[in-house]
Amino acid sequence: MADAPLVVGIGGTIGAVSSTERALRIALDAAGREGFRTRLFGGEDMARLPLYDPRSTTRTHHEQDFVAAVRDASALIIASPGYHGSISGVVKNALDLLEETAKDARPYLADMPVGLIATAYGWQATGSTIAALRSIVHALRGWPTPFAAAINTQITKFDDQGGVTDPAVMEQLCMIGKQVARFAPLVDRTGR
Repeated sequence: MADAPLVVGIGGTIGAVSSTERALRIALDAAGREGFRTRLFGGEDMARLPLYDPRSTTRTHHEQDFVAAVRDASALIIASPGYHGSISGVVKNALDLLEETAKDARPYLADMPVGLIATAYGWQATGSTIAALRSIVHALRGWPTPFAAAINTQITKFDDQGGVTDPAVMEQLCMIGKQVARFAPLVDRTGR
């Protein structure tokens, strides 16, 4: 399994494990069942990333670890809570850090499949958050997978054991994991 392709998950909120991070874990587990290694950068990990400063000439080991994982990835899954109609600041900060890859042979998320998940307490912010994530992934030259999950956490609840109250939501999250796994073999991580 050590040489299996990698799917990196980015998402969650600062503080306790959130619905967003639980949803992301379900999608990553689905990619894992398809034979992929997975790596989660949840809320606790993103809280360790300082605000991105493009002028900085040094990076913390947390920043370096995050960028190295994305460089090694064949696919990503990004999950964000809907904050005020868009993605959270910690998710955006993590994505901004990918500017470190601008001069790589494969810059940013070039040609990489990216699954998207948005959670919000109500339906309104889920759609705009997915739209914002799609725009960011396109700007980073990635390929959003055809399906994205919009989850209303006012209705759908997650538990500590990896379960969810709505079987349709479980199916949607598993579909995201399967889609990134299906499209990841098409990626050439060397940038050729």
